[in-house]
Amino acid sequence: MKKALAGIRILDLTHMLSGPYGGMILADLGAETIKIEPLQGEGTRKLLASDPKNSLGGMGAYFITLNRNKKSVAIDLKSEAGLALFYELVTKADIVLSNFGAGVPERLKIDFETLSAINPRIITCTISGFGSDGPNYQRPAFDQVAQATGGGMSITGTDPAHPVRAGIPIGDLGGGMFGVMGLLAALYERERSGSGQHVDISMLDCQISMLNYMATMHFLSGEDPYPIGNSHFVHVPYDTFTCSDGFIVIAVITDNFWQNLKTLVQIPEFNNADYDGQPGRFADREFINGKLNEVLVANTCSYWIAELEARRIPCAPVNKFSQALSDPQVLHRKMVVDLQHPDGSSTRGPGNPIKLSRTGAEEFAPAPLLGQHTSEVLSGLLGLTREQIEAMKADGVIA
Repeated sequence: MKKALAGIRILDLTHMLSGPYGGMILADLGAETIKIEPLQGEGTRKLLASDPKNSLGGMGAYFITLNRNKKSVAIDLKSEAGLALFYELVTKADIVLSNFGAGVPERLKIDFETLSAINPRIITCTISGFGSDGPNYQRPAFDQVAQATGGGMSITGTDPAHPVRAGIPIGDLGGGMFGVMGLLAALYERERSGSGQHVDISMLDCQISMLNYMATMHFLSGEDPYPIGNSHFVHVPYDTFTCSDGFIVIAVITDNFWQNLKTLVQIPEFNNADYDGQPGRFADREFINGKLNEVLVANTCSYWIAELEARRIPCAPVNKFSQALSDPQVLHRKMVVDLQHPDGSSTRGPGNPIKLSRTGAEEFAPAPLLGQHTSEVLSGLLGLTREQIEAMKADGVIA
């Protein structure tokens, strides 16, 4: 079974997290993804590589996960011969993906204007902190910079005096996800026009987009929202609650759910007509949450989850990684997969969340060794001879 993006070829110039994550998704979906690395390897190769708890065969968790299903070709793009070789690869490619800082593609002569003159069908995508224009676009940015600038940190945590970043790096991951969306849109449009274009992804833009309805609430009210822990700006009870052996989430978003919850917990104070509607519950949310906690703490998470689910009340355990990654639903959906190392050893990691009914084959080739596919790609794709490849190696153009 062919994968959905079989036949699409990507030159992946990314490093760290945002770009490699986007490239990983595209590679998982079947795009031939050729990782173009400097001769010493991209910086993420070294992250955790010597950490005995978080590495495998000298390859750290970052690289093992983010570069599965990719090939590695090591080229010195700062040399004339290396840049010329890259341009030849561009003539055979559909996409060039990078996440260099602002202005770097232009300095390296790998920007869209340069590459589209070589291949008018080429689609380029850059993922950067602040995009390619504007008064502050040249500022450096990493995940937490994007989270902070984008406003999300100001509503994360328990109080305004202690802003907290999201536990997962949504600044970086958001950039990668929106990069994939932009590239798929550009590929679809190219089918009509025959021409490539540039996809300009700003991590800040992505964070602003994800403020979504809360941004509209701000414009309507003129007020800055503030962190309220795990509770909700509208619904009650909608929070994290303590059981005897852990924590659960209960999300009562309709009055019917509230009636079902009242029947289950049998708290006399809840038989207040004012609480039968959302405004009344919201006005007394601290009291309601406190009384609910007094009852829930008397039994286990599994007990309450079973009772709540039997009454169709939205709920969930607050899983640790070990629990989430062994959840039967997660395993059934193949969201935990084997990640191989080129030496034959393996570990496990997250699978591909995009499930396709007809072209959904899931295979995960190992993250490559540095330059592992240099000769294969240059001979197979460009027709270079062994002698030509060996001469370039000797000249320090490739590795």
